[in-house]
Amino acid sequence: MELRQSRTRFIAMESTSNAQISICENQQPQQPKIQIYSPSNDEVSAFWREKYEKDAKKYWDIFYKRHQDKFFKDRHYLDKEWGHHFSGEGRRVILEVGCGAGNTIFPLLATYPDILIHACDFSPRAVNLVKMHKDFTEARVNAFVCDLTIDDLSLHVAPSSVDIVTMIFVLSAVSPEKMPMVVQNIRKVLKPNGRILFRDYATGDLAQERFTGKEQKISENFYVRGDGTRAFYFSDEFLRNIFKENGFNMEEHVLCCKQVENRSKEIVMNRRWVQAVFQQADTDSREGASTGNEPTDLQGDCDKRTNDINGFEIDMSEGMAFEMFGISSSSEEIIELTIRDCLFKIKVLSKEYQHTCTSTGLMLWESARLMASVLAANQEIVAGKKVLELGCGCGGICSMVAARSANLVIATDGDIKALDLLTENIASNLKSLSLDSLKVKKLEWGNGNDIEAIKELNEKGFDIIIGTDVTYIPEAIIPLFATARELISTTRVTENNTEPALILCHVLRRVDETSILSAASKYGFRLADRWPDHRTPNSMYQGIIKSWFSDECQYEIPSTALNIMYFHIA
Repeated sequence: MELRQSRTRFIAMESTSNAQISICENQQPQQPKIQIYSPSNDEVSAFWREKYEKDAKKYWDIFYKRHQDKFFKDRHYLDKEWGHHFSGEGRRVILEVGCGAGNTIFPLLATYPDILIHACDFSPRAVNLVKMHKDFTEARVNAFVCDLTIDDLSLHVAPSSVDIVTMIFVLSAVSPEKMPMVVQNIRKVLKPNGRILFRDYATGDLAQERFTGKEQKISENFYVRGDGTRAFYFSDEFLRNIFKENGFNMEEHVLCCKQVENRSKEIVMNRRWVQAVFQQADTDSREGASTGNEPTDLQGDCDKRTNDINGFEIDMSEGMAFEMFGISSSSEEIIELTIRDCLFKIKVLSKEYQHTCTSTGLMLWESARLMASVLAANQEIVAGKKVLELGCGCGGICSMVAARSANLVIATDGDIKALDLLTENIASNLKSLSLDSLKVKKLEWGNGNDIEAIKELNEKGFDIIIGTDVTYIPEAIIPLFATARELISTTRVTENNTEPALILCHVLRRVDETSILSAASKYGFRLADRWPDHRTPNSMYQGIIKSWFSDECQYEIPSTALNIMYFHIA
């Protein structure tokens, strides 16, 4: 499902920082906090933008630790595309910028025995992969770690000594505002008549389209992938200007547009990239090359190349093209948490992927931890009752705790991936006795078919409905309360002599309390209690929640911004 999903497909959120505090009856006013949640315009927050910039080297190091040299194919197409630049009299000196695992270096060494290659990358792990390659020799390859946005390249490579610089899918990993530093750094070591051979992502590529609406946009045409690495998509105008403003003319230009089909997997990928050659503006072009300010435009030839993936020269290995933009089985981790002396081992999406994952139901949120602890310490909330959890995600710890004493618990979510992982977590954490009272069902809020399927399991309605961090997206609030009203018991007093209740635990983010209460009132819910209650001692609330936080019940509060709202039917 391509829509951003959480415990239902309407919800999306980011995790808050962990903190352990004791419960105080009078809470202090909250201090302003750094915004780490994504704003509503599909862009990542300033907090995450700074983090991605600061930790760029770390994310690429993790990338190469995970993939080694298996992600990108060796670039044997370089000879066909740019062979005339590498050949000629004398020993050619090549600088490979962003060498990665050596997918450009070693095909060139095999084709042109006389060349000398300087190879740099800001990932130490990538440079080590180059040095461990079976064809690596220090006599022909000078491999070193260098961040071209900070380090002086001329400390590693003699000034004006390089004939050809190759930049293959590397400048896109740099923040747009730092690209001029990279180009100027390269210019120091390039000979006056040297060339930069450039290939990188173009606007409109499949990968860019997949980022749309997933809160992975850093700035215009600049995005973060699920693994924390970043990618910029070049328009012709931006590419021409970034080099022109830093002393280069574009002498060749190719816009490649290819439809790649994997028939066995029924996948069609529309890939777009730009290929260009640049020369310093204050030098004459070499004999035989284009002159003047306008580049040779080869777009027409490139547009005609539409091939099956098996015969197509694409940098990413088959089967890997989607991995940078999705989730693989190796991206999971186990969270261990203890609730009232019971150890839970919950499989979730790895933290490496959580901040940009398309499904926020694949992680464990602070509100669920708090609410599960409350239920474990106050079994009377659910004991002998029929309980429904909305948007439980893959963790489902509230449902698992409730299943120990409730007559029936149904854990629901609108995300199939989350439900699959939830089923696995329940099976590995609950004994057979508790399993008998717990069922897992798909429920998209407002979906009539899903609601009727839940009613078939419990036609009289539920005594307790629980939702943790399900109030994040404004568009979800109305369907949330509409669904809760359809499924809550209409009996004023349950068999346990209590009123049916809807309990929401959350951090207020995009949806404020006024909007929540307005939607609740529209569907016949009234706020009976809340925590924390900042009002006077003679508050209108009933003190139901206050009893949960007695002196005997001490909890670890993952976030001081958490709230609990307790609703009855009006």
